[in-house]
Amino acid sequence: MHICLFDIDGTLLSSGGAGKAAMEAALVTEFGAFDPPHRVPFSGRTDRAIVQDLFTHHKIEWSQSNWQRFLTRYLMHLPLCLASHTGSVLPGIASLLEGLSRREDVALGLLTGNVRDGAKLKLAHYDLFHYFVFGGFGDEHFLRDDVAQEALAAVRNYSNGAVDHQRIWVIGDTPLDIRCARSIGARAVAVATGLHSPEELAADRPDLLFADFSDPGPLLTRLEMD
Repeated sequence: MHICLFDIDGTLLSSGGAGKAAMEAALVTEFGAFDPPHRVPFSGRTDRAIVQDLFTHHKIEWSQSNWQRFLTRYLMHLPLCLASHTGSVLPGIASLLEGLSRREDVALGLLTGNVRDGAKLKLAHYDLFHYFVFGGFGDEHFLRDDVAQEALAAVRNYSNGAVDHQRIWVIGDTPLDIRCARSIGARAVAVATGLHSPEELAADRPDLLFADFSDPGPLLTRLEMD
């Protein structure tokens, strides 16, 4: 069986900045102020790592209790931000997921830096959540490679321990997605629908590289061949 592990933001959908807006709103409502940090990178990182940097920027103590306070507020704001921002499912994704979900030799999961409940809210807003059975998330991890290990454990659980790493496909829009695929011995599929150009993604040598998934033929062919 092939396992396809999808990233969310920039790969499956664009939220129009809703996630970032919800984080900013959580900082304001829970901690009292927000000064836009221009040097905190979001792309490809886990929510936990992003929030740790935001706390540092705002001189908020990093602690489990403050993380939980932030997370509660973030998840309260996220549905409102999703509704008020103009986002979309990215090109070709709806038909790709629908086609893959019909195949008995493919299982769909997530490998995302989003916290689990945030991932569910984003995907449900765009009517994509029902496609995914398991995954790795950013609740507990600062590093993308650790999320990949969580996703791999979920794959093992789903498949009763039988895992062919060369039939695991990590699909994402950042160099970090490619690198975390390699960290678990998986194949890497890169798509340039996020912030990174095809040239930037090609530098990390993914197995497949797409401008978008309007024509997913090369991926479908590889799934048939391998």
